[in-house]
Amino acid sequence: MKDLKERIIERLKADGADIVCFGDARKMKDPAPLKIMPEAKTVICAAFRQLRGARRGIEEGSTYYQYTTNAVETLEETVMPLALLRASELLEEAGFDALPQRRNQLVMAEESSTNPEVDYAEIYRGKTQEAQMDFEQCAVDCGLGERGLSGSVLTDDFGPFQRWAFILTDAAIAPDPIVKPHLCDKCGACAKACPGRALAPDGSLDKWQCAAYYMGANRSKNPFMPKDAYDDLPEKAEVVGGKAKLTPELARGVIDRTHFYPPIKHAYCASICGRACDTECYVRLEERGVLKRKFKTPFRKRPQWSLDVDGD
Repeated sequence: MKDLKERIIERLKADGADIVCFGDARKMKDPAPLKIMPEAKTVICAAFRQLRGARRGIEEGSTYYQYTTNAVETLEETVMPLALLRASELLEEAGFDALPQRRNQLVMAEESSTNPEVDYAEIYRGKTQEAQMDFEQCAVDCGLGERGLSGSVLTDDFGPFQRWAFILTDAAIAPDPIVKPHLCDKCGACAKACPGRALAPDGSLDKWQCAAYYMGANRSKNPFMPKDAYDDLPEKAEVVGGKAKLTPELARGVIDRTHFYPPIKHAYCASICGRACDTECYVRLEERGVLKRKFKTPFRKRPQWSLDVDGD
């Protein structure tokens, strides 16, 4: 008879998970799992690939909605909740409590920060004591992969191209080993690829800067931006050239004027950059031949395109 761990892995993979790993709840560097569920013994991490092809349109400059809808919204709002629910039901059938944990994109403890993937005006800031798991750290502590320079979790299968969620349970399940870092060589390509210079060479991220350029504030990478965009901003030239240093106030002003592409449901912002940092990381990992999953052709098939910043 299959043990509980095997059955959980089988159930999650049947519902779309690509990688399933397990961590000891009491050995997590992040205290949040035990704040959320004090009796938790195991943290189950389920990772779901982001289709490589979901970034194809942005890479070619041809069509843009697929990244946000397929690689973010559909995973977060449709695929992952069902998989977590069904695996949690399995744990309950075995007599254990199970508490699914998805990213709560609209709750932040910080008063002054933001989440680039969602509408900043929809975020509930600083007025809650709700415990929030450090998703990247907990993924690493469950053995999913390593953190790259940009902060993204990298796996041998998909590089930075996956999203993940957790189940906290009082079932004691053997943990998986922590992954020894071996993918990220600190080349800095992720930082150089950011259209708004939001990612510093040391990997620190300015989230407000990221939010504005995630949505397409750099004209050289945004085919939808009209020539008169941001005409009322004194800093227009620096903004559209990706050279402005945005304060949170200026970033909000830029974001409020960035309506060149339809928004996505569930408060997700349509991404024009498609997380260029992760895309460039994937390209470099593929060029080095360190990813296990191989494709018939490389992701980057031709030189990267760029538009005239002056809009002519």
